[in-house]
Amino acid sequence: MPSHDVRNLLQCAVPTAAAGAVAVAVSGAVAGGKGALGAAVGTVLAILFMGIGLYVLQWTAKTLPQLFQAMGLMLYVAQLLLLLIFVALFRDTSAFNAKTFALSLVVTTVVWMAAQARAHMKARIFYVDPDSAKGEKPQRTGSPS
Repeated sequence: MPSHDVRNLLQCAVPTAAAGAVAVAVSGAVAGGKGALGAAVGTVLAILFMGIGLYVLQWTAKTLPQLFQAMGLMLYVAQLLLLLIFVALFRDTSAFNAKTFALSLVVTTVVWMAAQARAHMKARIFYVDPDSAKGEKPQRTGSPS
């Protein structure tokens, strides 16, 4: 993974992990050990899904740039649907507090998306790849005169 991709990933994951740590602390204080466990599972799940999605989106941008926008829209819809499915699956669990799980999942997902938007706005993205223009000579087209 190139350094700018890792930087982008860190700019999203660090605020999300911080928000998750706050969610775990608050959930632990309010709902006890099961609340903290639910918040931790929700945070890890959000970081995992969003991190994989960011990796897939960056891969698509490099290999299939013509599909980037469509893939981004499809990816976000798929991520949100999968997270909704996880909330529905763990609604009646007794392993951890389902409310803190769902709340931390939603909060960390929103934090990730906000951090990703901020990282994209602050990124310096070239419109033209400066390395591709080096060493290329103009080609003559048409018939010789």
